[in-house]
Amino acid sequence: MPTRLLIIADTHLPKRAKALPDEVWAAVEEADVVVHAGDWVDVALLDELEQRSRRLVAVHGNNDHGVLRERLPLVAEAEVEGLRLGVVHETGDKQGRERRCDADYPHLDVLVFGHSHIPWDTTTPGGLRLLNPGSPTDRRRQPHCTYLTALAADGGLHDVTLHRLPPRTAR
Repeated sequence: MPTRLLIIADTHLPKRAKALPDEVWAAVEEADVVVHAGDWVDVALLDELEQRSRRLVAVHGNNDHGVLRERLPLVAEAEVEGLRLGVVHETGDKQGRERRCDADYPHLDVLVFGHSHIPWDTTTPGGLRLLNPGSPTDRRRQPHCTYLTALAADGGLHDVTLHRLPPRTAR
């Protein structure tokens, strides 16, 4: 059976939004593994995702302090259906990213990162898949808030899908 992944980052709650969008919570319920690449800002979201997720693989980001840094690592790694998955918040400037990540993470198949709020999906010369889901709550200069879903099976990553969220409406 393939394992369903939900990949998010840069939620910045409650500074950029009061809550995760309903569509993202629905994806949490459907996912077998939730991946969060940092910049939570408030520990309440970590608590809720730990309760509502079947499995959570997560790191802290540069905007996370105190309890978030105590409870979350800088880098997380997990094996999912034979897929060697890594998670980190920052990978540095896009110039040279593939080369740096090949050098820093030669043992991984996929590296999820955040920080830029810009969706990213490339494969390095060494074969490492680099994924950034953007942000489901803070689009910055992007046209949409976004997140990713994917399937892990037989040591590979399949059906990677970028989901664009509709604009938030005032409540």
